[in-house]
Amino acid sequence: APALALNAIELAAPTPLLPLPTLSFSAAQVATVCETLEESGDVERLARFLWSLPVAHPNVAELERCEAVLRARAVVAFHAGRHRELYSILERHRFQRSSHAKLQALWLEAHYQEAERLRGRPLGPVDKYRVRKKFPLPRTIWDGEQKTHCFKERTRSLLREWYLQDPYPNPTKKRELAAATGLTPTQVGNWFKNRRQRDRAAAAKNRSALLGRGFASSSTYDEDSADSEINVDEE
Repeated sequence: APALALNAIELAAPTPLLPLPTLSFSAAQVATVCETLEESGDVERLARFLWSLPVAHPNVAELERCEAVLRARAVVAFHAGRHRELYSILERHRFQRSSHAKLQALWLEAHYQEAERLRGRPLGPVDKYRVRKKFPLPRTIWDGEQKTHCFKERTRSLLREWYLQDPYPNPTKKRELAAATGLTPTQVGNWFKNRRQRDRAAAAKNRSALLGRGFASSSTYDEDSADSEINVDEE
């Protein structure tokens, strides 16, 4: 199989003077070539290999179900900007968990790119959250586990990022953050209030330590503790 894979990869290389031969490998051999090319990161050669496969392949039905081939087609579609084709592949076939992380990244990045094109500007954290909410991961590439944990981490990351920009958000900004995170405006306001208090306390302890009052050991700021006071499951 490795030798066949190498031969197929060589056939997928550019041949400007000669047409690509008609390949007639088994489904397993095609899968091996797809995996090898995908792992190499050479999307152009992967695309050429997929293109070289005969339309009337003797095992076409098996290829249509082969995860390595489907994943390769998804990668090629993404890099070619054929997002509709990518979405169709991901939504119509159930993939193994080992493929989820990569395919989830393709799904999200494709939707981000489309949103940026429509808006004519890069997306901010709130924009990306809204895109994820509008286009949730299909169950074919997501097993539903760790949803709450991931949501909490995204919520914390979003609040931290906005805090660095403006630790005193006005009511309009609080409502916007609430809509983006799924929290209430009151929860958002409480998080910013608690974070400001903790920052002031940490700064005071650091000043005391610099003055030699022995507070150096207690000046560590626990960012996760500051965030833990938000109950993201609260309605």
